[in-house]
Amino acid sequence: MEAIRRQTIDDLIQAWTEDERLELIDGDIVQRPMARFHHGLAQSGLNFQVQAQQSTGGNRRGWWIVTEVSVRYNEHQCPSHDLAGWRRERLPTPPAGVVAVVPDWVCEILSPGHERKDLVHHLLLLQRVEVPYYWVISPEDRSLIAYALDDGRYKVIFSAEYPEGAMPERVRIPPFDAAEIDLGAVFGEAEPED
Repeated sequence: MEAIRRQTIDDLIQAWTEDERLELIDGDIVQRPMARFHHGLAQSGLNFQVQAQQSTGGNRRGWWIVTEVSVRYNEHQCPSHDLAGWRRERLPTPPAGVVAVVPDWVCEILSPGHERKDLVHHLLLLQRVEVPYYWVISPEDRSLIAYALDDGRYKVIFSAEYPEGAMPERVRIPPFDAAEIDLGAVFGEAEPED
């Protein structure tokens, strides 16, 4: 019997094209799910909310926050995160290519049929490599769960679900708790400002 060869970061780089969204999960090159409107809305809404703390003097000052970034955790693990952040004191300049520095914060937005990757695989991987904060957003359930590393294990530090018709609130969630995050904007339901 022939052993199955696990693919590596080099295989991922060779397979990459502009037309395909690929990532390396447990030694397999897999295609990322097709982007959906509510996924993009949650991603851009949260990105805007977190980026806004930079200009208001919140604790985001000193962070790099990027979307759809590939992070190399080892030779067989290179997922592309929906949102990831690094404190600038740990990553002073933006790296070229695939990032090889463990993020300080990751947020994944669930896609139908791919929930296990974010809720099990990524959670265990990020816990193992000690990413301090991990958030998971479900646009379909209109929910957000935030984890913080506590003695080597993730602990839920915030969770909320907003049933259809319920207006999401403004919240403070570490590591971006210096200013409020409007979850209405994340779920596409922010009330217009006067």
